[in-house]
Amino acid sequence: MPNTVMTEWADMVFLKFNGATFSAATYPILALVLPGLTLPDARGEFPRIWDDGRGVDNGRALLSSQIATSIGRYVGTDGNTAFIGINNTDTTGSGYASWSRVSATSTGVFGQTEYQGVRPRNIAFNFLVRAK
Repeated sequence: MPNTVMTEWADMVFLKFNGATFSAATYPILALVLPGLTLPDARGEFPRIWDDGRGVDNGRALLSSQIATSIGRYVGTDGNTAFIGINNTDTTGSGYASWSRVSATSTGVFGQTEYQGVRPRNIAFNFLVRAK
């Protein structure tokens, strides 16, 4: 923790984002930020610093979770038209696939699906939380 390394921070208290509960009496200011009195559980998550209005990750709320994306590729035919479909399984944050299709007239193409992950699941949070 920073207060064990930086001597000028020795009187500060930092808490880990490990899903633990805390006391509003002990940490009243933190209780205003987290009124449920439970720290977010960020163990094993990929940290993503909160956008805070920058516009890179629009619509994300502080401490919100985001699932991983998978870009799916489907090469196939519907009988007459060959197509390549591309989807992102988390275009809306709902986890449901949204397919886009690029079509071309051709024959002899067989269906094949392949997924490649491009973003790990993550949680948006401020880099450090000083509790006291």
